[in-house]
Amino acid sequence: MDLKPLCRFPATAPVTDMLEAFDADGGLVVEGMVEQPVIDAIREAANRHGEGVVAGSADQGMGEEGAFFVGRNTKRFSSLGLLTDAFFDLLENEVYTALADAVLLPNCGSYWMNTSQVMYIGPGETAQVLHRDADNWFQHMAPTWPDTPEVTISAMIGLEEVTEELGATRCVPGSHRWPELNVYEFDVETVPAELKPGDAFVYSGKVLHGGGANTTTGRWRRALHLSFVVGWLTPEEAHPLDHVDGLADRSPRVQRLLGQRSYDPRPHLGGGLWLRHVRPLEDQA
Repeated sequence: MDLKPLCRFPATAPVTDMLEAFDADGGLVVEGMVEQPVIDAIREAANRHGEGVVAGSADQGMGEEGAFFVGRNTKRFSSLGLLTDAFFDLLENEVYTALADAVLLPNCGSYWMNTSQVMYIGPGETAQVLHRDADNWFQHMAPTWPDTPEVTISAMIGLEEVTEELGATRCVPGSHRWPELNVYEFDVETVPAELKPGDAFVYSGKVLHGGGANTTTGRWRRALHLSFVVGWLTPEEAHPLDHVDGLADRSPRVQRLLGQRSYDPRPHLGGGLWLRHVRPLEDQA
């Protein structure tokens, strides 16, 4: 049976309509979610840095396993806040903030950035294995699947046009509601999330997806992944180490997303996490 395409909404559409599609399918495309100047600045910085990145390598420290997951002709790198200030504008995006708040805050007091990675899929790259982003914290899902709460939300954002032949991310709509938690599903039908620059495929951590095959002979798929995770879980990227005491001029939201705010569970039960005692200046001499 053919799957229906992903629902698509302009960035000006009601967030409630987007959330209905998110709940039903596990993902949707928000057209024009990110402003063009932000996209241009990030793409230019990523292209410069990407020239020195070896395809098939991964900076997540996973060795050969990482290369298999990333792809043999794919460039993937993080720590984007060290490349361009436009990254911080991305963290303030109003539409993505509204969606993340609605999906994650019912399950936590606050959330922080899980990871943000440039993902450039090269010519001839094969399709990535289908997976769920919440697999990073698999233990939370298994006992209560499929009624386990959402703990992460992700967006794949086009830096240039992203077509199916270039390797658009593939999704299995409805797989976040499957009655059985099939961890590795390789032979299922998927639909591509094709994007224009600034469009975003926003999806649940419970939905099956994966990078598509780049069937071109000389073109790269240029996109950016940005995900958030509930504040009581450890994120994939150690972004606090990139910005130690270096965000004083950023907004409280950016500081919180990048690990420079403590986690307060309220209105949920639990104690504070990620605490730091700041000594008086006279004690630091």
